Amino acid sequence: MDMGLTLIHWTYVLFIFLIIGFMVKRLDTTILCIVGIFLVSFIAHPSLPNAISNVFNSFIYAITELLPTILIICIIVAMSKSLTTTGIHDTMISPFAKLIRTPTLAYWITGILMMSISYFFWPSPAVALIGAILLPIALRVGLPAMGVAVAMNLFGHGIALSGDFVIQAAPKLTGDAAGIPVHEVIQASIPLVITMGVVTTFTAFFLLKRDLKLGKISVEHPSANNAQTHGQLLSKKTNIIMAAIIPLLFIIDIFLMFKLNLQGSDATALVGGTALFILLAIALLGHKRKGLEKTTSYLVDGFQFGFKVFGPVIPIAAFFYLGDAGFTTIVGDYLPQDSNGIVNDLGATLSASVPLTKEVAAVTLTAVGAITGLDGSGFSGISLVGSIAKIFAASIDGSIATLTALGQIAGIWVGGGTIIPWALIPAAAICNVSPFELARRNLLPVGIGLVVTTIVAIILM
Repeated sequence: MDMGLTLIHWTYVLFIFLIIGFMVKRLDTTILCIVGIFLVSFIAHPSLPNAISNVFNSFIYAITELLPTILIICIIVAMSKSLTTTGIHDTMISPFAKLIRTPTLAYWITGILMMSISYFFWPSPAVALIGAILLPIALRVGLPAMGVAVAMNLFGHGIALSGDFVIQAAPKLTGDAAGIPVHEVIQASIPLVITMGVVTTFTAFFLLKRDLKLGKISVEHPSANNAQTHGQLLSKKTNIIMAAIIPLLFIIDIFLMFKLNLQGSDATALVGGTALFILLAIALLGHKRKGLEKTTSYLVDGFQFGFKVFGPVIPIAAFFYLGDAGFTTIVGDYLPQDSNGIVNDLGATLSASVPLTKEVAAVTLTAVGAITGLDGSGFSGISLVGSIAKIFAASIDGSIATLTALGQIAGIWVGGGTIIPWALIPAAAICNVSPFELARRNLLPVGIGLVVTTIVAIILM
């Protein structure tokens, strides 16, 4: 049914296009989102003090919605720092060094290990966890530093982050915006993540092998600067025991998630609680009497990282929450009586006036996801793709979960750290390569992957 759209709806649509335009121009969207929240609030209820207050209230709403996600990232980063400081991560990864004998093995083992760790620690901490250990090993067997950086990027910032099956921060953001449960986004994303991962990693590998044969890439020799030393905070025996127990605890968590059907916030809470106890144990074992102070120090480091990462996300999330249930909570009951929320209203109007196809919807979601990823965050725009997926799914009677997952994958692969230079700095710094050169090398594999994944999404719808 085509319902009449109000000035509130059109103002919201205008700011969606403005936000996309800002992202294309690589401009920060924070001010635009704040102005958008203010104007939508003021139009809904023409009171200047009320509109100003609603901007603040929208931030509270967004932080409340995102707090479990922010908290799990903070805790996991804090635990990661404790693993690095005590040298436990060296011991956890060292068995893989014995398996790496050729450049091919170096590429795939580095990538798969990066992906595995990124599911639990997220890619940025994972780069620090394994980069300093595996880079010298890869260089010794003939894989150039650029190859190590590509592997870590595609498997970590690409596959692991775009699916985010364990921490579930990405599907939480897109699922909330699309109005569907987290587990539906995850289920729909599995075949798309696999497709994108297989296409990009194999394409990048073949291009890397080709350039090695042509001499376009030189192989560096390991440098002593790559090595990191840690104080003897733990005995060798304790170090080995902890290196065995920690992965086992997370494996048990995964088993419990399946056994007890834990999803979304429940699964996140289990991982977060486990990480907290691991952090406490490492701090007390490694720092003895100073363990109490070091626990706080690790947590402070984790919270600094978490809020630095999610700081740009909060304003844009606050704006897009207005498109759904957040409007009534933040602004009040000022939409028409037959309204189902701004985004739902737009979807109903669009379905009644614009003929769309599954092909058009899928291509649009991929394009919008890629555009929103241009800010280099990967997360700031995925609320937008969730909202757009909701509109298109209502218009074509297609799978909203598939469209949401497709937009999520496009946004994170582009902006999460594979082809935007300023998002590549962690991996580029660890491997001592140019982030711009790394971005250029990833561009073709990621572009081919997005095309193939979009086609698969159309078939699945």
